[in-house]
Amino acid sequence: MRLAVGLVMPALLLAQAVQPPAPSQFPKHIDRGAQLMESVSVAIPDMIRAGAPLVEIAKQAKRSYESPDIRTDDSRVLLGYVNALRVFLMLTEALPKPIPFPAEADRQLAELRVNYSLAESALRLVLDSKEATALGADWDDYKRYAEANRNVAPPAAPNGRVVFLGDSITDGWRLNEYFPDRDFVNRGISGQITGQMLGRMKADVIDLHPAAVFILAGTNDIARGVPDLTIQHHLTMIADLAEAHKIKPIFASILPISDYHKAVNPRYEMSRMRPPGRVVALNNWLRTFCQARGFVFADYFVALADDKGFLKPEYAEDGLHPNGSGYRLMAPVAYEAINKALPQAAPAAVRRRK
Repeated sequence: MRLAVGLVMPALLLAQAVQPPAPSQFPKHIDRGAQLMESVSVAIPDMIRAGAPLVEIAKQAKRSYESPDIRTDDSRVLLGYVNALRVFLMLTEALPKPIPFPAEADRQLAELRVNYSLAESALRLVLDSKEATALGADWDDYKRYAEANRNVAPPAAPNGRVVFLGDSITDGWRLNEYFPDRDFVNRGISGQITGQMLGRMKADVIDLHPAAVFILAGTNDIARGVPDLTIQHHLTMIADLAEAHKIKPIFASILPISDYHKAVNPRYEMSRMRPPGRVVALNNWLRTFCQARGFVFADYFVALADDKGFLKPEYAEDGLHPNGSGYRLMAPVAYEAINKALPQAAPAAVRRRK
């Protein structure tokens, strides 16, 4: 990723900015780079057309880092920006400049070279950190519930315990408030994808000896570009592990998303990272999978979607994570599914209503 000799930054500017930006500073750093790219393009006539796609890549990188679906240490976004800026700077060297070249444009070009070098350094730090994480850290986040798992009591009633396995939507659900009389254990972890949940099956589900596991997963996989087939394989293996240990798997549909709140915050335009078509397709697969395997399917999508297939605005503040009203609609859907899977554990009043 090193630039040619002609693009080496001035020593004075390098001395003024020797520290690469931290991940939390990426949006601001990239935004400044995009501004400089636009200004330099105006000073070099041929760059207006040649550099426009590269400026747009930089702007998109900044928008991506402002999205709640992208972690600030996501190397893919930063790599795209670094590559776009590298090509942009190479073009400024190749295309003819007006003579005399404006002093302000020359200063901006020098600052842009500094921006590139620091962004490249930041990318190397992110990649080094990811490599260290992949080689030795707790990728599946076993530590999150390690102590709670050691202290969990035996199941409260025969065939009555249910472990809720999921991501932030499960993590943020205060199960004891919605189901005070049931032995429901929350093992959701914000941001997780299906592969990480599969890795936690032994510690966070099987070893707790539940009668059933309630799985809500897939929305983060979609946001991160995990292929549908990979998601399906992970969910199938979760089901296979559960059945092998005489635990009944219950699958919930992925919740609908919406863009209704994007005027409040551009980060709430959820359809950019979670295309509604992929959500529907994966839910259709889940429904068919459950029918073929004899599993109970809890359809949150139908309960929360409007007539356009989007999450109703009153059920979430950001178009993704349910608020109290959303959880209140989800609770009876989950309760019915669990009592269907474990009829012997359902309260007598519930059994009489059937």
